[in-house]
Amino acid sequence: MLENRVREIRTKENVQQKDLAKSVGISRQTLSLIEKGEYNPSLKLCFNIAKALKTDLNTLFWNEGVE
Repeated sequence: MLENRVREIRTKENVQQKDLAKSVGISRQTLSLIEKGEYNPSLKLCFNIAKALKTDLNTLFWNEGVE
């Protein structure tokens, strides 16, 4: 399971799931799966999500303690 902070940052930024999904060109259902760690997005999609949330990849997807 891919852990991430997409939901946390999205809600902090007060962005609705449907709005973020639309801005990065995916369905709301796909975004939900990403947030739950049940779907591994492409690197390009990761960059697009980070850009839309005004953050960086490390903040969204970095797993501390993983070697």
